[in-house]
Amino acid sequence: QVQLVESGGGSVQAGGSLRLSCAASGYTYYYMGWFRQAPGKERERVAIIDSYGTSSYSDSVQGRFTISKDNAKSTLYLQMNRLKPEDTAMYYCAADSVHYRLWTGSVNYWGQGTQVTVSS
Repeated sequence: QVQLVESGGGSVQAGGSLRLSCAASGYTYYYMGWFRQAPGKERERVAIIDSYGTSSYSDSVQGRFTISKDNAKSTLYLQMNRLKPEDTAMYYCAADSVHYRLWTGSVNYWGQGTQVTVSS
């Protein structure tokens, strides 16, 4: 059974930091990523990483967020620094064996989400 379990969300003031974690089990993933969805808005790709560790970010988080993974622990991370109120959203971990699905958001596997709230 494929499972992605996020943790690390919470409430923080603007300028603060949080680190999200996503524990993966039941499958060997080639591509993983983080997405977010704020109330009333479409889901947005935040960052993705491939099996070689190559990462890419949305313009809105470039330079503030860092995606990484620990293959030994089968865990994906998202370090979020200099958080802004507009970063408030539910954050989802995603995984798929096909790269383009991370870019389009049509991935096969999703976590349950973890809430991040940034106050001004």
